[in-house]
Amino acid sequence: MAAPRVHTGLLYTTAAKGRAGRRDRRALRAAARTLTAHGSERPGAAGNDETTKADRPALVPRLGEHRPEALRALRRLRLPAHRATSDVLAGAYPFLAEAGLGEAGVFIGQDAWSGAGFCFDPWVLYQDGVLTNPNCLLAGAVGKGKSCLAKSIATRSIALGRRIYVPGDPKGEWTAVAARVGGATIALGPGTGNRLNPLDPGPRHPGIAEDEWAEMVATRRRTLLGSLAESALGRALTAVEHTALDCALTGTVTADPTPTLPRVVDRLLRPTAEDCGAGRDGGQDTAELARDGRELAHALRRLVAGDLAGLFDGPSTVTFEPSLPMVTLDLSRIHGSDQLTAMVMTCASAWMEAALTDPNAGARWIIYDEAWRLIRQPALLARMQAEWKLSRGYGIANLLIIHRLSDLDAVGDASSSTRATANGLLADCATKIIYQQEPGETTGAARRLGLTSTEQAQLPDLRQGEGLWHVGQRAFIVRHLATDNELDLFNTNQRMALEVRKLDENLTVSAGT
Repeated sequence: MAAPRVHTGLLYTTAAKGRAGRRDRRALRAAARTLTAHGSERPGAAGNDETTKADRPALVPRLGEHRPEALRALRRLRLPAHRATSDVLAGAYPFLAEAGLGEAGVFIGQDAWSGAGFCFDPWVLYQDGVLTNPNCLLAGAVGKGKSCLAKSIATRSIALGRRIYVPGDPKGEWTAVAARVGGATIALGPGTGNRLNPLDPGPRHPGIAEDEWAEMVATRRRTLLGSLAESALGRALTAVEHTALDCALTGTVTADPTPTLPRVVDRLLRPTAEDCGAGRDGGQDTAELARDGRELAHALRRLVAGDLAGLFDGPSTVTFEPSLPMVTLDLSRIHGSDQLTAMVMTCASAWMEAALTDPNAGARWIIYDEAWRLIRQPALLARMQAEWKLSRGYGIANLLIIHRLSDLDAVGDASSSTRATANGLLADCATKIIYQQEPGETTGAARRLGLTSTEQAQLPDLRQGEGLWHVGQRAFIVRHLATDNELDLFNTNQRMALEVRKLDENLTVSAGT
């Protein structure tokens, strides 16, 4: 049998000799012609063709190099045009972050979104138009670092020339801080021997005329007594009670250039014929004044002969020095109801008011720690509202520290003016710092603060020391950075840690025996 013949043909070829290779070579030749055309326009380019070819760059084909593992594209990438607002684009491109609030002010920590340093100063931001007012709100669950942040802001602001006033420190945590920065602490309560006269006129501002100063002092005293009376009674004063109180104050100031609360109480219980023009047209007799002011007098007597005896029942034994970098009022020795604390805070804040309202005293922080106990008292809340409204004129920035936003729901009835005043304090804070909230508080906090869904989703996941800063219309996630010395000074868990160590030691001894 004849040998079989084998018929073969070219079934496969290399990539360089196939259709794709021819397409790539055509593209290279076209690019070479383009480069040659451009190169011939240069002086001296024509006549040195070999040099031009040697200097010619190697071009990659449009779809990539045709070789193994070259990640060639199946077809050309064509993206449709897209148009969006800057807010949408900021979320669509997460690797782009804004520059922050600038480098002016107090260094707080790190911006978690951009990794850059975060600085904050309400006076600078107000001057630049970023904020509408310098007041701040700080809210966060227990143990999440809000007290450490407040103390860092306070102590670091001193380096910028700010002064710090803490008109009420219910737990005494600011005493060590004030001592470290060269400030002073005024402790009130049993065993301290300190006494404040809330009717003191305070330091007189330079440039104020005698008549204007006398009117300011009279208004301050009248407002203070009205606030104390409403706190003691738990209700608003009636018209006749206002008259009786004004008459008693006027008679006390007339008889004694240094009026005190005990003398006012005595005038309420035993008014004289000279009090408030008694016996003249439009006046009242002493019996009517005594009857109208009897309940009011017994309510105020608590400040001079009740559980607050010895604190406000005579001339002041301590002085307030507004030039110090930090002044705090330690109320940790005063135990009782929130109403009692609010009354003490009212007296203390009135005693400091002359320094707080001095427009020439420079920038000052007024820090209300544990404010959830204070906003429940209508009289003190009204005084705080006045400071919030006039903060820009006085050059002060108020810092309100609470645990959660739902604390405002405990202020009065839902339709009461007290609730509206408390919500007004929140609205008058252009800077809102929210630390981690409990899951049940997230929705309410977002509703009260007007947070977006993205900002709301961040609240439950914030770690200790992280907070959502809502500054004007801008939001940041900031990690507070504190030094070791600051952590040792600001630690609010020292008592708890000491008790845990004692318990461990007792358990060890018991196990050994």
